[in-house]
Amino acid sequence: MINAAIFASGEGTNAENIIKYFTNDPRIRIKLVITNKDDAGVVARAEKYRKNVQIIGKEALNNYSDKIIEFLRTEKIDLIILAGFLLKIPEAFVKAFPDRIVNIHPALLPKYGGKGMYGMNVHKAVIENKDTESGITIHFVNEEYDKGRIILQEKCKVDSNDTAETLAQKVRELEHQHFPKAIEKLL
Repeated sequence: MINAAIFASGEGTNAENIIKYFTNDPRIRIKLVITNKDDAGVVARAEKYRKNVQIIGKEALNNYSDKIIEFLRTEKIDLIILAGFLLKIPEAFVKAFPDRIVNIHPALLPKYGGKGMYGMNVHKAVIENKDTESGITIHFVNEEYDKGRIILQEKCKVDSNDTAETLAQKVRELEHQHFPKAIEKLL
């Protein structure tokens, strides 16, 4: 069985979707949810499913990576799933969990990737540039923002009347549909 930890910073809809998807799957157990914000929506969502929630701030993540990695190893974590985690993963994590940290990005990488390109920032940029398609990219994490090997991309059409908000909804639907399936393929 694979033990997984989900890292999330926001509302946690992707985290909850993944937890629900794998609830009865004997191949994987979502053992931990880690967030950098004690008031993030993901906390209540994870607690609803009786998941162990750990709050690890940016300073701790960067200054105590070795201790956090040691904790993850003690918990026998095999896979780290970034589901809207807005902090850059330190290089020590990438080295400790090579090809075992998976991220979802709300655009078709390499477009709209990098520092500051998350959530509505991405959707606004897609609309401003009048792109005709957008989508999601699920990829492994490496030392650079949004540059890891791509696991899966799925597209959606951007209509001329779409706003950043309507595009965000289309992308969220793709995330919920495909993120668990991409994780399942890794099992």
